[in-house]
Amino acid sequence: MLHTVKDVEYLEEYKLKLMFNNGKIKIVDFKDRLKEAKNMFLPLKDINYFKSVKADGTTLVWPNGLDLCPDVLYERGKDVE
Repeated sequence: MLHTVKDVEYLEEYKLKLMFNNGKIKIVDFKDRLKEAKNMFLPLKDINYFKSVKADGTTLVWPNGLDLCPDVLYERGKDVE
């Protein structure tokens, strides 16, 4: 199944709550991923920049053009009951 991110909400630190097209809500924590950030991920270490994330109707995007595969986000996210 192809997943799409319909909405995103910043929670705390490097955690985002994602709402997917199938109704599932998941929490994704980027803290570990950003420890060794390089290239386009580097600006995300600045928490204010990290908070500038938007959902474009398909996935997450940041102002520098970084976007992430929604299926990977779905797989890595922890379900919210």
